[in-house]
Amino acid sequence: MTLHERLGDLQAREEARFRDEHPRSRDLAEQARSHLVGGVPMQWMSKWPGGFPVFVAEAYGSRFVDVDGHEYVDFCLGDTGSMTGHGPSPTLRALAEQATRGITLMLPSEDAVWVGEELARRFGLPQWQFALTATDANRFVIRLARHVTGRPKVLVFNWCYHGTVDETFATLVEGEVVPRRGNLGPPVNPRETTKVVEFNDVEALEAALAPGDVACVLAEPALTNVGIVHAEPGFHDALRELTRRTGTLLVIDETHTICCGPGGYTAAEGLEPDALTIGKPIAGGVPAAAYGFTDELAERITASLDLEDVDVGGVGGTLAGNALSLAAIRATLGEVLTADAFERMIPLAERWTAGVEEGIVASGLPWHVTRLGCRAEYLFGPDRPRNGTEAHAAGDFALERYMHLYALNRGILLTPFHNMALMSPATTDADVDRHTEVFRDAVVELAAAG
Repeated sequence: MTLHERLGDLQAREEARFRDEHPRSRDLAEQARSHLVGGVPMQWMSKWPGGFPVFVAEAYGSRFVDVDGHEYVDFCLGDTGSMTGHGPSPTLRALAEQATRGITLMLPSEDAVWVGEELARRFGLPQWQFALTATDANRFVIRLARHVTGRPKVLVFNWCYHGTVDETFATLVEGEVVPRRGNLGPPVNPRETTKVVEFNDVEALEAALAPGDVACVLAEPALTNVGIVHAEPGFHDALRELTRRTGTLLVIDETHTICCGPGGYTAAEGLEPDALTIGKPIAGGVPAAAYGFTDELAERITASLDLEDVDVGGVGGTLAGNALSLAAIRATLGEVLTADAFERMIPLAERWTAGVEEGIVASGLPWHVTRLGCRAEYLFGPDRPRNGTEAHAAGDFALERYMHLYALNRGILLTPFHNMALMSPATTDADVDRHTEVFRDAVVELAAAG
């Protein structure tokens, strides 16, 4: 019997255990179907393994408790949204204090000035604006890039992730740009708006930029949502040189790669983008995002705007830059996601990676594990992928769901969309070691089954 033939039996065993041990979550999931589409408040939540999601009672630090009383070590951390750990005290204090003074006014607060200065210090870009999500930040920067360059196209890397931005839900099939599988109701065929090349392919990048019709390259500095794909030596130098040579703006999306340090991959590796976007963790889980520019680009944007029309140009939002979110960002950047915190978080990811590697070796399975800052992930293939296509080819949905459910049944939460673990300032050695134990048991049993 092959591994995948045996996997069905193992999955059924874990699903039965999950149902038996989560009666309250099961009942709430059934009740939710009456008024929540798919029984969940947001469709992605239906992807958790087990047939229904666990319903959360409370969360704190690196852990949460479900409505059935089970405690979990959380390595998903809201898929980076709670990278701070759940409910960091400085952020909670700031929220409580600001809520009594006003939540949203469509006027600036003093915190906005501090946050702009801090973002400039961390990322090296001097001019900033705010949004509620990184998706919005990316949308706004794309609009501004097309506006100031007069060019129609955006270039992204195959199997990238930049939130729910229409222009980025594209992939390559036999060299042609097509909608990605699962792309719901695209407003136009993405070949009209987007060029796609493989990550690390400098030759293809040069050819795509040569016609001079690309307004901006929107790039994660390392791919993160299809498994971690690292930039090869010299790739970022080539990317910057080619964008400058062709008059193309370079936009770096640090929403996931903030895992590399206080200033993300940009500061850690000395990148020089024209614009930068970030969201998810910067306000400790409160919806908030930011996008920054060089002085030169900010001047081009400002000079091109008409004051009378500044509120109807498709950039901004009534709740963007609200006082509550800015207070949360100030507390989170000032006291939670600090340099000292990353000095603890990154070694924890190294420990997690070493534990997974030991389990892979013990099992003999042809898998590998890789790390980026305080983020780490294992993939179902022996070789480190060079691009998104190779990483995607190493995916195995059935095996992924089994590994997630096996861990969940033993008190470990991983990100449901891939095999990612993230460390927070509250994560401990004991949290990591518990995952090492559970992972080793899972893969040793899988190897024996195969």
